[in-house]
Amino acid sequence: MKGALFFAKILLFGEYGIIKDSKGLSIPYNFYRGALKIPQEKSKEYEKSHNQLQAFVTYLKTLDSTVVQFDWVQLQADLDQQMYFDSSIPQGYGVGSSGALVASIYDQYATQKITVLENLTKEKLQQLKTIFSQMESFFHGKSSGLDPLNSYLSLPILIQSQEDIQTTGIPSQNPEGKGAVFLLDSGIVGETAPMVSIFLENMKQEAFSTMMREDFIKYTDLCVDDFLKGNIKSLFGNMKKLSTLVLKNFHPMIPKNFHELWKKGIETNDYYLKLCGSGGGGFILGFAKDFEKAKASLKEYPLEVVYHF
Repeated sequence: MKGALFFAKILLFGEYGIIKDSKGLSIPYNFYRGALKIPQEKSKEYEKSHNQLQAFVTYLKTLDSTVVQFDWVQLQADLDQQMYFDSSIPQGYGVGSSGALVASIYDQYATQKITVLENLTKEKLQQLKTIFSQMESFFHGKSSGLDPLNSYLSLPILIQSQEDIQTTGIPSQNPEGKGAVFLLDSGIVGETAPMVSIFLENMKQEAFSTMMREDFIKYTDLCVDDFLKGNIKSLFGNMKKLSTLVLKNFHPMIPKNFHELWKKGIETNDYYLKLCGSGGGGFILGFAKDFEKAKASLKEYPLEVVYHF
């Protein structure tokens, strides 16, 4: 058995903001991918993934069967054959490793599933998001369901609000363009749950919640609109403001040794950094008008281009 391939995702805009109803834009990233497999022979290298799958399936059995149902007989039969998730998606890096796993289990074993070939109405997208939210909560304690949704559909998703999501098109890449969105590897594994806890704790402070409401959400929404309309000049102006806000207000989410690097980008305008997912480690997302300039400025760090302007 070999399951379908599911890709990583990148939340270009909306981390933390979408919890408070900002816009968001999530895109599939096919450089990293994963699929369910049954090994040819028993081996230690599959064991960790197989054990995690078993624990996940035990959790799935506790979910409300009116929300989602699975073919338990087939699922158990495949688990008995040491099924595992063969994935190149780095865990704890903010690019949706658990989302791809959730999407693959739903795709392979859900009964009465909503397929990508259907006319995906807003209601169906919302239903899928609810299902995936409950499934992925096993990994993070609380999940929006967006990562598995992105992986399952393999389409860009525009989040207008928590109750309003839709698939969208994004401007075509310009392979000859000088500008780029890129991933910077922090070399540290991040954990989602502690970072979200810090954020929710901060939201109890009036100054922080005012900053989120009046500034963070405003600039996130503007960045989403600029990106979708291809307004590159305006996008970089708003990205600078967003990057500055994050540096000032999301200190624990930025690994310590990246605070100066973050500041340097804002001061030189060579690049602007933002969180990729919940932060605390993993990848950091970068935007540069001139990628070669940014690369020279960040020469000590491995960079991967996600999108060319």
